[in-house]
Amino acid sequence: MVTTPATRNVVRLQKQPSIRETVKKALRSAIISGEMQPGQVYSGPSLAEQFGVSATPIREAMLDLVREGLVVAMPNRGFQVTEVAEKDLVEVTQIRLLLEPPAVEIATPLVPADALPGLRAQCDLIVRHAEEGDLVSYLSADSDFHLALLQHAGNDRLTELVASLRSQTRLFGLAALFRQGRLAASAREHHAMVDAIEQGDAALARELVHAHIEHVLTDWSDPAAGEAAGEAVGAS
Repeated sequence: MVTTPATRNVVRLQKQPSIRETVKKALRSAIISGEMQPGQVYSGPSLAEQFGVSATPIREAMLDLVREGLVVAMPNRGFQVTEVAEKDLVEVTQIRLLLEPPAVEIATPLVPADALPGLRAQCDLIVRHAEEGDLVSYLSADSDFHLALLQHAGNDRLTELVASLRSQTRLFGLAALFRQGRLAASAREHHAMVDAIEQGDAALARELVHAHIEHVLTDWSDPAAGEAAGEAVGAS
């Protein structure tokens, strides 16, 4: 019997995200932020040129988004962003309000002290993207923060469900918030969440997350409402 000698000094490489996954994440954020809008057809070659990659990962990523219901394939033309009704947004947000605040309350005493610097660094990244008006990167960083926080609750299915729910919204009001200079203020709410977690105040952390998600139904989702609110602030 021939035995294979044990391999020594082999470094296990950390798996890096594929181009397909990176592109899919960026496309999903562009759809959610409203930068890619319903009714417009996006071709694989034009998106590939925009992202600086070949058409293959673009097509693969878009087909993944078709399965998620975010886009619809248009034969021989490209892809079209799926329309989302206001009723859909309200229902998704109501479910998130039922899931995320209590999950963060559970997670708060379970977040180790050595995880706090990483969460704060992510908060800084969210604020920076908000100040720069980079909506795609803002939403991507925002999602990474919230999902990382939820993972400390120890329920993988809940985290996956919330990730799916987040991808089903369209936040067209973010651009208006940036123009009014209000997006950065919303972004800084993440720092308050981490402060509450560091203090071990689970009830406050839950309250802050609840208020943060409610923005989806007010400022974030409706650009007309956002502009009106901005005018009111400017007039006061």
